[in-house]
Amino acid sequence: MSLPEAPKRYTPMTRAFRLGLFVVELGVLSSFAFALMLFISSVVQTFVTLRNAISGLGDEESSQKLLVSAIEQADTLLVATALLIISLGLQSLFIGRIEGLPNWLNIRTFDDLKGKLLSVIVVALAVKFFSFASEWKGGMDILLLGGTIALVILALAVYGGVLERSSGKYKSEEQDDAREE
Repeated sequence: MSLPEAPKRYTPMTRAFRLGLFVVELGVLSSFAFALMLFISSVVQTFVTLRNAISGLGDEESSQKLLVSAIEQADTLLVATALLIISLGLQSLFIGRIEGLPNWLNIRTFDDLKGKLLSVIVVALAVKFFSFASEWKGGMDILLLGGTIALVILALAVYGGVLERSSGKYKSEEQDDAREE
């Protein structure tokens, strides 16, 4: 008859790291919850907008309101997508990979996560500019906004290029994984 094993005693540092992982998991869950609610809100808002638009179908004002609502919905969906990518990325990096995700959502490094977010941010900025332009009443303010957004997109493109060059070693691993699937 053998003696029962003594329970494992974790060092204070191990406990601190475990607490850190728990906090990351809370962040993952909160980001996922926000993404989910934004997706649901966007769908509900679409139905409400379409129901209200039916009565004014063909009016120029109604068409303009419909266009603005569609652009705002696209913006909401992009923010929800960014939150979903953050949630899945942090889950993959800190807690463990999630099986069954499409290849474009497989995140192995922080560089992968940043690259995916950069793409969403650039599109969100373009949508935001389009939203502003659709309601533009004239004046120079659109030039200032467009120039500012263009500079931000240029900075993100340069950063993305640097990021891609510095993470080239990970690309071959991803290609190997894609061939296996």
